[in-house]
Amino acid sequence: MMLIVDDVEINRVVLRQFFKDEYTIIEASNGKEALSIIDQQPISIVLVDLVMPVMDGFEVLSRMKSRDDYMNIPVVVMTAANDDSSEAKAMEMGAADFIVKPYNPTIVRCRIKNVMARQENEWRKIEQVAKDKQIVEMHRYIERDQLTGVYNREIFYQKASALMQEDRGTRYAIIYFDISCFKVINDLFHVETGNLILKTAAVYFQSILSDGRGICGRMEADHFTLCVPSGKFDMNQVIEGLDATIQSLGISHNILFYAGVYPVDNVFLPVDQMCDRAHMAMNRVKGNYLQRYAYYDDSMRDLMLEEQMITRDMEFALQEHQFSIYLQPVCNLHTNRVVSAEALVRWNHPSHGMISPARFVPVFERNGFIVRLDRFVWEEACRFMHDAAEQGLNPVPVSVNVSRVNFYNFDLLQYLLGLIERYELKPDMLRLEVTESAYTDNPHQLMEVVRDLRQHGFKVLMDDFGSGYSSLNMLKDLPVDTLKIDMAFVHEVESSSRANTIMRSIITMAKGLDMSTIVEGVETQAQIDFLDSIGCEEIQGYYFSRPLPEAEFKGLLARNKKGIGVHQA
Repeated sequence: MMLIVDDVEINRVVLRQFFKDEYTIIEASNGKEALSIIDQQPISIVLVDLVMPVMDGFEVLSRMKSRDDYMNIPVVVMTAANDDSSEAKAMEMGAADFIVKPYNPTIVRCRIKNVMARQENEWRKIEQVAKDKQIVEMHRYIERDQLTGVYNREIFYQKASALMQEDRGTRYAIIYFDISCFKVINDLFHVETGNLILKTAAVYFQSILSDGRGICGRMEADHFTLCVPSGKFDMNQVIEGLDATIQSLGISHNILFYAGVYPVDNVFLPVDQMCDRAHMAMNRVKGNYLQRYAYYDDSMRDLMLEEQMITRDMEFALQEHQFSIYLQPVCNLHTNRVVSAEALVRWNHPSHGMISPARFVPVFERNGFIVRLDRFVWEEACRFMHDAAEQGLNPVPVSVNVSRVNFYNFDLLQYLLGLIERYELKPDMLRLEVTESAYTDNPHQLMEVVRDLRQHGFKVLMDDFGSGYSSLNMLKDLPVDTLKIDMAFVHEVESSSRANTIMRSIITMAKGLDMSTIVEGVETQAQIDFLDSIGCEEIQGYYFSRPLPEAEFKGLLARNKKGIGVHQA
């Protein structure tokens, strides 16, 4: 059922025509009437105008998000054109999306479809977790985290919301804590040591809340949250006390907690969004030894709104071909000619222009959309190579990124085999780049998938080699065809003798393991001279070329065919 709430009848009539074939439509002329209907009917989605008599859309949204029985119903708000402030406020209050008057039927249908698809995905995730780990039932019926004794995530959300709404006279803050490099601690020591750290941290948090005015929860792994009255704690003292408590365990490793603080300015904001803001603040300082906590501010709010925009527009962008691939050549250092390329995704947004992958890829990795974007890039790379071959340009192999989420898809190999068959390519023309993080997440599954891919003729590249702590251990277990050496080494070879020595050792080791190497991020003649002296042959970076649109890259292939090398960018 769809509930359309608008005091202007013609607006309701227009929207009813859009959705009458897909939904049972119920209408209301103001917010008060709408809430009465929601009490009596199983509503699936609400479309509500923000400006109405009796009760406006903001109040409807606030009341729905403050009640457990309403908060999971997606709400799409209707705004006038160019009313950016109202849109931002509504999204902050928990609106799933907004649509703008006058209504464009294609965009309106697409946005509602996306909202319902996201809602369905959330339920699918919950169902999958219930089947695999039976965690859903634990979260629903057991209040306490079994390891630490503090509230689990769902109960923390409920308790924190009730605490803040019942005590309106007190300003509260959400504090988000995380341990730096906790996976390293679990690898260096036993899991029991990691569990001891978590239990000790929980005891400390509960001790500083012993007066009862505040609550603590464990979100997941090494992530904790507190809901406390603002100004109750001096954060420097909290961090110092936490450090002293953990140090008393006598563990021979520097264990550092980082924190983010969100001063709550709207108690009706969903608590998970409050925690997201505190988490965002924490990420600003994580890894900084001099500053261990940060407060949420307006610049972080802008990042959050951008992320909401990216999530809102991603489906439509894929359907409307706003994504495209650029190709950065990999060149032979001696011949100056292109030997392969890497396909890099670009997003040309109709309103925001070219959006950097650094802004949207992390968002897609978190929400799972990266699976579909990866497959788009793979197919575009195959299509490009097929077209180049048809034009007699002698295409070179193209490498594509395989996000770690894709390794959990059982049909990965069959999908890739289907692509190369459809575009009449040999498997070694489509090269697959994996990252170290995929190995650290699930090494056994990654090894099995990589083994199958190589047996079927695909070449596998290890991207950003040397960027993490377990690279050598990984090579022992995970044979790949090529190492792409992290650009951090390249940038330091001119000034650091240690970086030079490490780079030489990596090249020697790769040759001993019968692996090829590609050095990324090369920009200067001095770097080229050094890489030449230690036996590097394949180079990727701005020294030769920036990433190029397809048409420009075909120009390079045409020069390649004539024996003409790439000129320095």
